[in-house]
Amino acid sequence: MSFAPDAGQGLRLVFVQGLALQARLGVYPHEKAAPQRVVIGIELAVEDDAAPSAVGADDFRRVVDYERLVKAARAEAASGHLLLVETLAERIAQAALSDPRVLRARVRVEKPDAFPDAASVGVVIERTRS
Repeated sequence: MSFAPDAGQGLRLVFVQGLALQARLGVYPHEKAAPQRVVIGIELAVEDDAAPSAVGADDFRRVVDYERLVKAARAEAASGHLLLVETLAERIAQAALSDPRVLRARVRVEKPDAFPDAASVGVVIERTRS
């Protein structure tokens, strides 16, 4: 799962990988009884004002803050019980797209403990700025 940075199109890649959180998530009674571990990955295609060949100003205001992405994912995971991993992923993507420089968001939500004989299950969604 990866967007590619593209200097010709003026895009950079911003990502958060392997963010492990506890979330109340799922449709089964045991999933409603207690939070479970989820692992979140976020990739964003972001406007790169220095592309294709310049070095941009060393100024924090010109970039997308991945700390904000982590905080948004944490807030969504802690917001209350959700039935679907898709809903959690879509809400995280929506939060990422609130920054006007983000053109596309791809979010992966995995449930690594859902089945003892599977490494992980989950969903990957992609959303674009409309």
